[in-house]
Amino acid sequence: MISKKIVLLLVVAILLGLVVACGGAAQPETITVVQTVVVEKEVQGETVTVVETVVVEKEVEKIVEVPAAAEPGEDVVTLNVNWNTEPPSLDPSLATDNVSINIIGTLFLGLTAFDGDQVVPQLATDWETPDNGKTWVFHMRDDAVWVNYNPGTGEFTEIGPVTAADVVYGVKRSLDPRTASTYAYTLYNISNGTDINTSDLVGEDLDNLVASAGVEALDDYTVQFTLGSEAGFFPAIAGMWVARPMPQAVIEDKGERWVEPGFIVTNGPYALEEWAHDDHLNLVKNPYYYDADNVQIERIEGIMVTEASTTMALYEAGELDTIGDTSSIPLPDMERIQSDPTLSQEYKREPDLSTYYYGFVNNKPPFDNALVRKAFSAAIDRQSIVDNVTKGGQIPATHFAPPGIFGAPPADEVGIGYDPEQAKAWLAEAGYPNCEGLGDVILMHNTSEGHAQIAQAAQQMWKEVLNCDVTIENQEWTVYLNTLNSDSPLEDAPHIFRMGWGADYPDENNWVYEVFNSGAGANRLRRGCLDATCQEVEPLEFDKVTSEALAATDPAKRTDLYREAETLLSEDEAAYAPIYFYTSNWMVKPYMSNWNYQPIAGQHYWEWTIDWAAKKDATGQ
Repeated sequence: MISKKIVLLLVVAILLGLVVACGGAAQPETITVVQTVVVEKEVQGETVTVVETVVVEKEVEKIVEVPAAAEPGEDVVTLNVNWNTEPPSLDPSLATDNVSINIIGTLFLGLTAFDGDQVVPQLATDWETPDNGKTWVFHMRDDAVWVNYNPGTGEFTEIGPVTAADVVYGVKRSLDPRTASTYAYTLYNISNGTDINTSDLVGEDLDNLVASAGVEALDDYTVQFTLGSEAGFFPAIAGMWVARPMPQAVIEDKGERWVEPGFIVTNGPYALEEWAHDDHLNLVKNPYYYDADNVQIERIEGIMVTEASTTMALYEAGELDTIGDTSSIPLPDMERIQSDPTLSQEYKREPDLSTYYYGFVNNKPPFDNALVRKAFSAAIDRQSIVDNVTKGGQIPATHFAPPGIFGAPPADEVGIGYDPEQAKAWLAEAGYPNCEGLGDVILMHNTSEGHAQIAQAAQQMWKEVLNCDVTIENQEWTVYLNTLNSDSPLEDAPHIFRMGWGADYPDENNWVYEVFNSGAGANRLRRGCLDATCQEVEPLEFDKVTSEALAATDPAKRTDLYREAETLLSEDEAAYAPIYFYTSNWMVKPYMSNWNYQPIAGQHYWEWTIDWAAKKDATGQ
């Protein structure tokens, strides 16, 4: 009689002489491994333990690091940037934040892209709508290809052409509820999109439903979308990251790990060279990109430094070529920068299509009371914040969508402004005069020196106007996003949270509907029906108005409906407190040229150029 306890000791690293190197990638292969087998045997009535060593052939996916590519020589034109934080995901179906989206835009091409706030061709050469907005046909270029970059050898492998079938797969994958894309709601106007993404079907039934999505490949390079209602802004939707072509074979083969270096298959102007999580992420120029001859910057080295003061110090030391966008300029340095004869020449201020706001968790007492929310909104002196804290030309905001967005109301005509006496009256009417009995209030922001300074200003205003004590907490970005999810435990959620929203496309639908409609967006405000027990509850008036605006085709009617929606949300419900409309503040070294700020969907690094000789001279290379 023999019983065995088998312990598999994969001593691959010893056998093959492998050394773990930071930032490398896993490479799969069939290898020979040693199995050390611990065997218990009954010998002459006693159980004894012996060790047997056997050699077996075993096909495994070797989870080891491949040494990073050699350091580039002095002739490799390199851009040094700060991503600011670890991107939560480089998967186009899963990305929701500007850091991830910024990088994804360099790796994956869309049917369309943005030049400023204008939709322009990218993979699509042209498009038409034969029925004025309900059917859209996109004709694709035939010279875009998928590539895989090997970070160990520095070699690119061409995988095959980017086709209409890849677009279809990407769209359906984002809509498939099994993918768990929190941005899938932007595709709900595609026929059957809502039903697919909100379905609780499983197995073959769900497969059939996903297959019914209103997107199909008419041939290898023509893709057609059928919408549930007319949408003149759909060409902008068609270029969003969740609608981009995706590499089906590697996704199905590698699962969640498909976005790691060595595995990832991309089609954009850059490929992923190295990703040392929470430290740095580097990109390398894709020689197979159809416009590679016009891409001058060959490598992008991106660090992940959260502190704005450290970022500014690195910029001034010549370690970074530009800061802004995902990495902030320190707010206390704004006056020094603008008065310094050298730094002021490198400072750039651009109009932006983004809004900074404080969200109230609408179902967490005492902020389940609209009067409390109104009081806290009216106690914020927005002009003081932009004058004394941010100092970057921001515009105080009392509603959500900024100027430049179709359907946005004029500034100061909608919403709650600074009104200390009214704030006190609302709080007293809510039953908390002079803040008595309100209890502990938590304001949370993602880790950032700038967000901390704004939070401290708001904290002081709430104390001075309302006599309310507010505790400030912060979390790292990825953790923070999880905390704010509408399905995260309510007890873990703060009462108030900091968030910003930047345009995915310049239409109010992307703002009031896709962010705050309780049945469409992430619903971080936790409004309306949050679980299956309240399906029969009358929809929120705001939800009805924004849904009607989505389906409307008359521009004047849409504008009126969006004004009503903005009023409902920021004024009647005070579901959140807008703070300011952003400006984009950058520092750009003088050897940078063709620098062009993009307010939507990330920066076009492939269009930027560097006077390489001047950079080497300036940095002492």
